[in-house]
Amino acid sequence: MNHIEEAVRLFEEGFTCSQAILAAFAPVFDLDRETALRIAEPFGGGMGHQGEACGALAGAMMVIGLAHGRTQADDEEAEENTYGRVSILRERFRDRAGSLLCRDLLGADYAVPGQVENLPDVERERLHGVCAGAVRTAAEIVEEIL
Repeated sequence: MNHIEEAVRLFEEGFTCSQAILAAFAPVFDLDRETALRIAEPFGGGMGHQGEACGALAGAMMVIGLAHGRTQADDEEAEENTYGRVSILRERFRDRAGSLLCRDLLGADYAVPGQVENLPDVERERLHGVCAGAVRTAAEIVEEIL
């Protein structure tokens, strides 16, 4: 199974969007699944259910960091390379998904108590589909720019 399909599968299994992305790509970096899932957990729902930056986007940024992030404080080339790839990721994600913000993508805000939880089942299913699409989009873009 490729990374894109694995990310979607993990999301459908019940993991957050950020967890699905990082865990799908974790084996490439010899990062174990459990550690990847723990690291990425707080970023789901737009940074801890705050409706901010999309968790799938955050997970994709983590993958870019694993691939290109600097490990020496004076490695300015690695830093520029990483930030350049993140810029490409953000631009492509915004173009394809429509926004970088969870609440804008969903048309609902986790940060407003009860707003998402009290939606009718059909609307919750729509939101799930939006998130699954964001996971697929983020994973596809990561594949393109790694």
